[in-house]
Amino acid sequence: MKVHGYFRSSAAYRVRIALNLKGLDPERAFIHLTKGGGEQFSASYGVLNPQALVPSLVLDDGAVLTQSLAIVEYLDETHPAPPLLPKAPFDRAVVRSFAQVIACDIHPINNLRILGYLKKELGRSEDEKNAWYRHWIAKGLGALEVLVAGHAGRGQFCHGDAPGLADICLVPQIYNAERFDCPLDAYPTLMDITARCRALPAFAAAAPERQPDAA
Repeated sequence: MKVHGYFRSSAAYRVRIALNLKGLDPERAFIHLTKGGGEQFSASYGVLNPQALVPSLVLDDGAVLTQSLAIVEYLDETHPAPPLLPKAPFDRAVVRSFAQVIACDIHPINNLRILGYLKKELGRSEDEKNAWYRHWIAKGLGALEVLVAGHAGRGQFCHGDAPGLADICLVPQIYNAERFDCPLDAYPTLMDITARCRALPAFAAAAPERQPDAA
């Protein structure tokens, strides 16, 4: 396998964590999202990912998968140990719902292309862009804190006592929130889980500052 990513992309960060948890070490390709206007817009990368987003996973037979949650679930199905989703259908749905609060509601309106559009096309200032970011972080993480804290299946992690899909989404989002100096004291459950995840080698090795393209 070959995974195309960028060290600061939270979506690529999710896939790195999943690969590490599964003990997989695919070939890496680095797509710089800001250099030269963005390498994701090159014709060669567009063949792999018409959305011009990362990550993209190229399989041994040349087939390509995009979208981080689809990639993570593919890895979970093809390399089932350790599992990233619980066995019970209801619990699986709950974990997916936690993950989607981040991947479907918070991240899409706060990612690089949205923030760039606010500044370049709409002429918003840096302060206004950051206020936008912090507003949606507070809305999303505030709801997720309540959901996870009140979850009957919560253990050491978002669900149970082993990291899974929801934790894989949570840690990169907290990293981004910290980059934008978002206040995080209102989310003690999420921050406790994040600290516990970051202490694990699979999460630590996936951190943006540990990636070869971070230089």
